[in-house]
Amino acid sequence: MASSQLTKNNGQEAQVSVESLNHGRRVIDFLRFGFIAFVISMVLVVASLVIIFVKGFNLGQDFTGGTTIEITLSKSVALDDIRASLKQAGYGEPVVQNYGGSRDIIIRLPVITEDTSIQSGKEPDAKEIQKINSVVGAKIADLMHQDIDSEAKIKRVAFVGPTVGSELAQDGILAICAALISILIYIGFRFEWRFGTGAVVALAHDVIITAGYLSLFNRELDLTIVAAMLSIIGYSLNDTIVVFDRIRENFRKIRRASPYDVINISLTQTLSRTLMTSATTLAVVVILYIFGGTMLRGFSETLGVGILLGTFSSIYVAAYMSLKMGVKREHFIPQKIEAEGADQPSIMR
Repeated sequence: MASSQLTKNNGQEAQVSVESLNHGRRVIDFLRFGFIAFVISMVLVVASLVIIFVKGFNLGQDFTGGTTIEITLSKSVALDDIRASLKQAGYGEPVVQNYGGSRDIIIRLPVITEDTSIQSGKEPDAKEIQKINSVVGAKIADLMHQDIDSEAKIKRVAFVGPTVGSELAQDGILAICAALISILIYIGFRFEWRFGTGAVVALAHDVIITAGYLSLFNRELDLTIVAAMLSIIGYSLNDTIVVFDRIRENFRKIRRASPYDVINISLTQTLSRTLMTSATTLAVVVILYIFGGTMLRGFSETLGVGILLGTFSSIYVAAYMSLKMGVKREHFIPQKIEAEGADQPSIMR
């Protein structure tokens, strides 16, 4: 519970509790552990950067290139049987997943090094891509007919070259950086530059630690993960703006409280909203993880980690940083500008 504070009333000191400034309701002293929580957050950020630098990412086919084949089977088949058949045929470590129904299969194969244009590092043109697709599609169709299902049908074959994959990786990084810069500019104009700095640091905190988690546990990084990262930025930003908006409102309404108490009051007032939003969003993410199939598992897992981090960072990174950067009531009160000559005696008689 937040401690009481001393205020002056008619020249005398009077004890005023923080609860009385919150209409008699309890105020949780979140900032009591602000320094410890902030230090832990920064340690996790540094550890995540070290893990990313040392271990790197398990890049998916979207970034490394390869061939994607969509197949419809006439019956349900164990995915392990398909993987074993592909490995035995010399296709390395294929990714085999269900999408849609249990008879719809998607197969992701690494870059086929037998093609001379790929061996030389040259991006194949449209004719070569069409040739690769037809050759690979025919081979996989024959393999499926022989080992898995004689009535299997190839729906689509798509090839992504290594150059396109590296461009997608660069575009994904640029999208995340552009989002962070735009957010800094928006919050700087919408609220105050101290809030903007705290918000961007909190968002970078969420993204970096989530990326460190993906690297540590060797999760495959593809475009769905990039989409999850951008979703984390949006979710965390929304949570942070709700908190900042209440802090700004309370700075204008509560005149007798210190910035420390105003932030604690604001965090307490938005706590129920934060918990309900996080709980309902996590419930949806858990349902996606369980019932969404393997194609959505990475997205939902990444989003779940980001939601937990975003809820934490809106309190102990964004709000705490704003307090330590000196945010106070005067920053949110419009300054009165006196007209020129207002301090001079009037010449009108």
